[in-house]
Amino acid sequence: MNKFFQIKDNKTTIKKELLAGTVSFFTIVYIVVVNASILSDAGIPLEAGIIATVLTSIAGCFIMGLYGNTPIILVPGMGVNALFTYTIVLGMGLSWQEGLAVVFVSGLLFTVIAFTKLARIISESIPHSLKEAITVGIGFFLTFIGLQKGGIVVLNEETYVTLGDISHPTVVLTFISLLITIALFARQIPGNFLISILFGTLIAGVFGQLTFDFTLPSKSAIFAYQDVFAAMSFARIADLTFWTATFSLTMVIVFENIGLVFGQVHMIDRPQTFKRSFQANALSTLTSALFGSSPTVSTVETAAGITAGGRTGLTSVTTGILFLSSLLFLPFIKMIPDSAIAPILILIGGLMIQNIKNIDLDDFSESFPSFLIIALIPFTYSIVDGMAFGFIMYPFLKIVLKRRDEIKPPLYFIAMLFLLNFIFHSFK
Repeated sequence: MNKFFQIKDNKTTIKKELLAGTVSFFTIVYIVVVNASILSDAGIPLEAGIIATVLTSIAGCFIMGLYGNTPIILVPGMGVNALFTYTIVLGMGLSWQEGLAVVFVSGLLFTVIAFTKLARIISESIPHSLKEAITVGIGFFLTFIGLQKGGIVVLNEETYVTLGDISHPTVVLTFISLLITIALFARQIPGNFLISILFGTLIAGVFGQLTFDFTLPSKSAIFAYQDVFAAMSFARIADLTFWTATFSLTMVIVFENIGLVFGQVHMIDRPQTFKRSFQANALSTLTSALFGSSPTVSTVETAAGITAGGRTGLTSVTTGILFLSSLLFLPFIKMIPDSAIAPILILIGGLMIQNIKNIDLDDFSESFPSFLIIALIPFTYSIVDGMAFGFIMYPFLKIVLKRRDEIKPPLYFIAMLFLLNFIFHSFK
């Protein structure tokens, strides 16, 4: 195991990797229920969706761990699953079986990009400032999600968001858990995130804020899943709608994962692993379609495992193994309250925004496009839309300032794709 995962070479230990994988699992396991719920809106039976999500997550984590040898966690992505259900299926009129075919073809295109020079060309064409801005923007996005989960920030009709009821039990428990999380992290206590989650769950139980639901997936779920596994339908592959959906999904998963994978391999200070990690990401998308789920992405919660000490693929393999157990322990997993998870997300977000120091803030043509990415990822609640504004603005400013030589040709194409995507959504 030391040799295969290069444990010693990466200055880590098996114990740290197992712990990091466990932390990653507890911060991302909510995806099992959430993704299945979104897939059910597309017509996939809920319990079959749970199995599809679990199997897709297992495959993604194993592919990344064994092939990419990085601690990146691959699970069906939030935002991408909404694109699958509410745009491709419900909005464009494809059946969920045809939607899975779209996922498969997008995965093929993603794989071609990842295993050819196209991946390097695309990666090298993206300016350093925009790459760093993506990491910072995701940090703010993660913080925003954590604040929402903890009830600290809530919806407001007049100001859109506002401070939540600080006397509400969930908010109080979130603040208590946050203080504990910060204290454990600041003192560098081993396993601080896992301890924080367990302690946060314990105090929520003491204050009567846990929800007990011991309903396991029924035996009929296995039979329901038989109709979902490999259920792709290519009946409408000759339709423009099918290819429009495929183009949109491919653009989203390729550009989103370039930013996510780039940021995460730099978090572990192993940028040389980008290529194989990106390839693993592409291969995982193909398994998503096979198992009956929306595409996997390199999840932002990966940062939890990295911060907990994860440096190799053993972290993601551990998470994959634990996903398998989630089918048996789903009732207990569902007990973990948002007040115990939210502080982890808030703290990780705070750590990720430190990358802003790597952006040249003295150069307006570099800083303003970066600012748009940082601001609009959380404000639009979309990593892709936030990236789009920055990628479009960057070449525009360089042209205005007569600095075209700083733009690599592929960036024009990428910016045009983002612009066309906006135009398409405006007239759909």
